Amino acid sequence: MTQIEYAAANIATPLMRRIAVREGLETGVVLEGVKEGRVVILNNLKHKVKRPCGIGHGLSTKINANIGTSTDKQSLHKELKKLCIAVKYGADTVMDLSVGEDIALIRRKILAHSPIPVGTVPVYEIAVRAKKERGDLLKFDINDILDVLESQAKDGVDFFTIHAGVTRKSIGCLKHKGRVLGIVSRGGAILSRWIACHKKENPFYEYFDRILDIAYRYDITLSLGDGLRPGSILDANDQAQISELKILGALAKQARKHKVQVIIEGPGHVPMNKIKENVVLEKRICHGAPFYVLGPLVTDVAAGYDHINASIGGAIAASEGADFLCYVTPAEHLRHPSLEDVREGVIASRISAHAADIVKRRKKSIGWDAAMSDARRTRDWKKQVDLGIDKDKARDYRGSSRPRLSDVCTMCGEYCSIKMNEKNMRA
Repeated sequence: MTQIEYAAANIATPLMRRIAVREGLETGVVLEGVKEGRVVILNNLKHKVKRPCGIGHGLSTKINANIGTSTDKQSLHKELKKLCIAVKYGADTVMDLSVGEDIALIRRKILAHSPIPVGTVPVYEIAVRAKKERGDLLKFDINDILDVLESQAKDGVDFFTIHAGVTRKSIGCLKHKGRVLGIVSRGGAILSRWIACHKKENPFYEYFDRILDIAYRYDITLSLGDGLRPGSILDANDQAQISELKILGALAKQARKHKVQVIIEGPGHVPMNKIKENVVLEKRICHGAPFYVLGPLVTDVAAGYDHINASIGGAIAASEGADFLCYVTPAEHLRHPSLEDVREGVIASRISAHAADIVKRRKKSIGWDAAMSDARRTRDWKKQVDLGIDKDKARDYRGSSRPRLSDVCTMCGEYCSIKMNEKNMRA
């Protein structure tokens, strides 16, 4: 049975109880969320996850870190190091986006070492296999798709990104209206080319029921990918994006009927004034399904600083109701991320998620800030370091400043406002 089936029968599973404890909620709240499709729990039946992840309405905002090899960078050792860094600095999930050699080996190693849920984008392996075996990345069919999905499911992958919304209809909208920057999703581009080459419907859409069969057997959550997400703020909320979103909403409904958990992926490059509209549309069109956003990036000119760019958009999106943030690193648009890029991306995304949880009135989040404020009031430097999102950096900065007076920082020194105020209150 899947988590949805248990919830429909009003049976609280051990996973639901664990999520409830982690979130500080009654188990019944989590159960109802799963039953309604507004909450998902990422955990393949074949994967023993030490830190399972609940995503959705009423839960804390979660973050994902992308890792995996590229065609130029193919070190398994480095990708496992990135996994460790992502986990250390607070990622709730990771996605293996490998497109280099030995994709299956890399995935299995990541799954074996990851204490948190692992997701993939199966069309990457499908295309890489087709290129290797048949000399053309577009030479695949539904049997190849199902074979890869079954293999990844058996390995223990907890959630799949499925680009089923890139259809003849949604691509037609794209061609009709045009865009500054057409398709920026790698999976979306592959399937768009496949449709044009074979003159057939997207097999992920046409045979969606068969994909659901696999997801059901392993209780894999489907993350319905936004293959037509805008790659420029000038394309945000256009006809193609909304057309795809409507298709994803119908597929989400179909998945729930099949007792398969589902989340919806969202943009992309979106100016700040259009972020709320994105969240409202997704929740309405997709029947309250958890919303998973890449960023959003609020400007197109932040190359080298896109982790900050995405952190701004992520905080706004999550405060408006988005549930799951995909991190963006400083390397976005420029190169394959380094170990330090991963660390900075995770920290930036965690700041977004935490800031949004304060708006969502999460008691634990507000309590965390209250504790830090108290530590600053009392100038308890050890406590301030321990409470920081990035303890290592806070510790390094404090250690490097060597203030003449031990209870202040080197910015204000003897002119410390908090210290002067403390004396005023005693007078």
